[in-house]
Amino acid sequence: MGIIGTIFIGLIVGLLARFLKPGDDSMGWIMTILLGIGGSIAATYGGQALGIYEAGEAAGFIGAVIGAIVLLVLYGLIAKKA
Repeated sequence: MGIIGTIFIGLIVGLLARFLKPGDDSMGWIMTILLGIGGSIAATYGGQALGIYEAGEAAGFIGAVIGAIVLLVLYGLIAKKA
C-alpha cells in the first residue's frame, strides 16, 4: 500500500478510535492520522509479542482501532499530567 493509502487508513482508524472512546479529544487532522497509524503499529507489534500475529503479518483493521484507542487513552493520561 502506498503512502496515500496509509494516510487514508490512518485517518479512518483515528477517527473511529476518537468516536468510540468517550470524552473530549481535541486534536487536529494530522494528530488523528498519526494516532491511527500509531495504533496500527502498536497493534502489530503487540499482537506479535502476544502470539496473535506471525512475524511480518500486519494487524487487521479492528486491531488497529483497538491499538489507536489504547494510544488515545495513554495520550489523555499524559496530557492530563502536563
